[in-house]
Amino acid sequence: MPPRKTATASTALAVTLLATPALAPTARSATAPAGSLYAAARERAAASADPPAGLVEALSRDLQISDDQAGVRLLNETAAADVEPQLRALLGPTYGGAWVTGPTSTMIAATTDRNQVPAITRAGVQARVVSRSLQQLNRVKAALDRASATAPRTAPIWYVDLPGNRVVVLSSTPTTARAWVDAVGVSTSAVEVVRSDEKPALFYDVRGGDGYYIDSRARCSIGFAVTKAGSPGGFVSAGHCGSEGATTAGTDWVPQGTFRGSSFPGNDYSWVEVGTNWTPLGEVDAYSAGMLPVRGSTAALVGSSVCRSGSTTHYHCGTVQQVDTSVTYSQGTVYEATRTDVCAEPGDSGGSFISGDQAQGVTSGGAGNCTKGGITYFQPVNEILTTYGLTLATAPAPPASNL
Repeated sequence: MPPRKTATASTALAVTLLATPALAPTARSATAPAGSLYAAARERAAASADPPAGLVEALSRDLQISDDQAGVRLLNETAAADVEPQLRALLGPTYGGAWVTGPTSTMIAATTDRNQVPAITRAGVQARVVSRSLQQLNRVKAALDRASATAPRTAPIWYVDLPGNRVVVLSSTPTTARAWVDAVGVSTSAVEVVRSDEKPALFYDVRGGDGYYIDSRARCSIGFAVTKAGSPGGFVSAGHCGSEGATTAGTDWVPQGTFRGSSFPGNDYSWVEVGTNWTPLGEVDAYSAGMLPVRGSTAALVGSSVCRSGSTTHYHCGTVQQVDTSVTYSQGTVYEATRTDVCAEPGDSGGSFISGDQAQGVTSGGAGNCTKGGITYFQPVNEILTTYGLTLATAPAPPASNL
């Protein structure tokens, strides 16, 4: 990691106009004129509330800039967002877009008309002369959008690149992507195809109580999200839900993961490893009761209250009746289960049992239903974690009480 450099106040606030050899020449100005649109916007930003706690530190860490640069950056970005609509209106059809650049986010505005450069400079912003207006670029991208159904799978991304004054198409097969662009009929000089292996995917949350499907044939419920060294993590559930190697999908049928371990009968537990687009969260979906934080897995004593969440009957509560129970199903006996008077129904299997904010176990089976009441058994979660070398995903600790 390169060492961080701290800009002095005068350096950080300079609005020097930079030349870009690849594009047309730009105007230059040493500083933003006093009373300019940008200077006034920056003064308003400086008079507003301080940034949220930790934001400056996070920017400094992730952008590899100093704390001073991060503070100046925030002011400049607020000012730029304030000034942009005014510059857009001022430049009209010649407007080529605006952006910020550099460690402290210096603002640049583009125009297709060199005669507009003085107006941009007077506003206190760097000026750049470009060959295409933002309206022209947007029309090119809109044409690609309309033809998205015919886009090759290897070209999943396209966007307006303001600093480059072009539309960019990212593709792992540039020749195929270029043929698609040509077929759309847009100005090919305005589109650059860039080779990229990027494969975008949606991100999904793994949380207790949510449903999932097994091999497209059955539905169960997630017990608790877990992590594992060298793995994207996943969740624990019931063993009878699926055997090792079975695949899973989320409730909306998005591919989710694979059973990496499963034990039934004798035990009734399993763990599913999910794909990298799924994020294990330390919480349980209690449906109408909201999200419940999971902060540990201390076992509750007999007589303690306990609640269960599952994708069929959602959220119900009761008490722990007995521990170390042997329960025999038609498929065989499960040992060391915990007996409760919480109701459940088919599809709730594998779902979360939680007491307070402490994970207890995954739903196995039982008797009765949630109309007439019932008895339900769960497999304690700590044995599952130990067996498969998993770590429970947990929520942050609650704020300390002043009492």
